[in-house]
Amino acid sequence: MVLFDAHAHYDDDAFDADRSELLASLPGAGIGYVVNAGADESSSKASVKLAKEYPFVYATVGVHPHSAAKVTPSYLDVLKKLSKEEKVVAIGEIGLDYHYDFSPRDVQKKVFDAQLSLAEQLSLPVVIHEREAIADTLDILAAHPNIKALFHCYSGSVETAKTLLKRDNYFSFGGVITFKNAVKAPEVVAFLPNDRLLLETDCPYLTPVPHRGKRNNSRYLSFIAEKAAMLRNVDVLALSEQTTQNALEFYNIKA
Repeated sequence: MVLFDAHAHYDDDAFDADRSELLASLPGAGIGYVVNAGADESSSKASVKLAKEYPFVYATVGVHPHSAAKVTPSYLDVLKKLSKEEKVVAIGEIGLDYHYDFSPRDVQKKVFDAQLSLAEQLSLPVVIHEREAIADTLDILAAHPNIKALFHCYSGSVETAKTLLKRDNYFSFGGVITFKNAVKAPEVVAFLPNDRLLLETDCPYLTPVPHRGKRNNSRYLSFIAEKAAMLRNVDVLALSEQTTQNALEFYNIKA
């Protein structure tokens, strides 16, 4: 069983003590691919560095909505330059977060829209972070009809997923689907077409049961795969193959 971790943050400080050893161990644990997500200029550069160091690691570059108010005047030029690196596969993670509002909403929308335009210019897909901001997210996406998007850690409803499926959108899910109090995410996992589902850890965050409370890492992706397979009433090997293929197609990675 080969799994694809579609969204991780191995540049995070939580991995400073054992990053190299942990990453080196992943292929032996059945993790065939990892996409490390950028969240600002610094982490985007770190993601590219990790992708250069490990053959199974790929990178996205972008500015998270939490960091939108901190962008430099040259941030788009920085992202554009980074995007030229061989293993950069998407612009992300970008989007809107109205739960925390760490950046003013008008600034979030401006930075999100600008990065969507950059992705269009570069013919790259985007990885979207959306929290309690679906209406504005849809409005901004409507101005970019050619964008292919992955809604990472999707937290919306089945009805919203149906709307998003009318476009070229994908959905990834992590440890949340294993939580006892999870409702909407498991429903969407069960509902989605086979070719639109991806798996992720979002590590070091959102550790799945039975390791909830510990630092997350890609070795726990198998617990997420098992839960998703149960929700969809399919064999876990078949689900692993399908979600890996979906991720390869979304990120345009040649296996």
